[in-house]
Amino acid sequence: MRIQNLETRAFWSTTRIAASLATILFALAASSNAAEINVVKAETVGMSSERLERIGAGMRRLIDADKIPGTVTLVARRGKVVHFETNGMRDVAKSLPMEKDTIFRLYSQTKPVTGAAIMMLFEEGHFLLSDPISKYLPEFKDMVVYVGTKDGKVQTEPARPITIHHLLTHTSGMTYSLFPTPVGQIYRDAYIDASSAPIIQTDPHSGMSSVLSDEDDPERHGTLKEWSETTAQLPLVAQPGTEWNYSVSIDVLGRLVEVISGQSYRDFLKLRLFDPLGMTDTDFHVPKEKLSRFATNYVPNPKGGLVAIDDAANTYYRSPPAIAFGGSGLVGTVGDYLKFAQMLANHGEYEGRRYLGSKTVEFMMQNHLPPIFPDDPVSSLKKVVALYGGSHQGRAWGLGFGVAGSVVTKPATYGLPVSKGTYSWGGAATTHFWVDLEEQLVMLVHTQLVPDGTYPVAELMQLLTYQAIID
Repeated sequence: MRIQNLETRAFWSTTRIAASLATILFALAASSNAAEINVVKAETVGMSSERLERIGAGMRRLIDADKIPGTVTLVARRGKVVHFETNGMRDVAKSLPMEKDTIFRLYSQTKPVTGAAIMMLFEEGHFLLSDPISKYLPEFKDMVVYVGTKDGKVQTEPARPITIHHLLTHTSGMTYSLFPTPVGQIYRDAYIDASSAPIIQTDPHSGMSSVLSDEDDPERHGTLKEWSETTAQLPLVAQPGTEWNYSVSIDVLGRLVEVISGQSYRDFLKLRLFDPLGMTDTDFHVPKEKLSRFATNYVPNPKGGLVAIDDAANTYYRSPPAIAFGGSGLVGTVGDYLKFAQMLANHGEYEGRRYLGSKTVEFMMQNHLPPIFPDDPVSSLKKVVALYGGSHQGRAWGLGFGVAGSVVTKPATYGLPVSKGTYSWGGAATTHFWVDLEEQLVMLVHTQLVPDGTYPVAELMQLLTYQAIID
């Protein structure tokens, strides 16, 4: 645009200065969000400061071995933060250190946030968990279950009604395209879970990595309503209520939030959770002024070291997505997620404001799977992750499932000295959080390595936290 007079020049100069000041102030406010977290002496809440130092030592062993780029770790007990530490790099090639306000791709760590949103509406009496989802999303009324293929044609049978409870607990019969099943292939052909973390395949000979699933395409999905209607046309992998299958169920619940609240899913989260909790860096994209804090995402190189697959300069997170998905879309900082996790640890309250009733939070963190389910339902997810490079090919004994998150049912068979009822979930790029109501404990570890489970980051974080409890 051509500037034709001094007044116009002055106007644009003032505007640029104001914009620059706004950017600086916004950045300072974001940085203070991490700085405001006060770390107290661990012994005041029954933990050992010396023993907590083992967390950093354990993470540095993985970093020094070029297994992960860097970490931000945090431990809080009885509402007091006793450990908040950074190690390694957020971008290895550029030698940018991990910072306390580094922004991470949370991927499936979005799911517990969606679970909390659903429970907030549940508490208001808008629905019962036993209600069929078709009561609110009619496209799910006449679902079918895949039973085989005959003469090249998919064979199905009528499905039982899918309830809201089925969706919350991944027992709806839905699936993800990453699973090597006929229905998984149908999902891949429909790009139905294209919003989830990219599945990366690395050639063991060349060390080159390629993306097996596309990122979200706005022209493909349109709106969350249209996505939901397309999903409902696909067959289920099992009868609802009979199997635990990790799936797009939580994305469907994001659409339920829209229908019940009359708001977009993103707007509901901002109004009811993010803004009041002070989660200023949590969103479905990274604005321009925050991109310098966005961590690079990596995959392991079979020949050793790490391969970058997404960085701040090229990331598709630079722009808001066409659809805000409830199962995998968020980015955020450890400090932000602490506020959400601490709200749960406080039985639904944070800094004088109540978000959920105490009994509701306790209900969320119980094992919701009935006796017909095996003792290790989450093993099905561990096995498929191993196909894409994860190291965990064993079974997830002692782990059940609650509302949008796992629940430890038997610590001894789980294999770590945690409390029964510890609630948790994580993301595909190795971000994890835990809430232990019994010990009044919150733990977080965030790095950026796909797939999660490649190295025992989560297991080390749990072990090295619980061994520091001394009361």
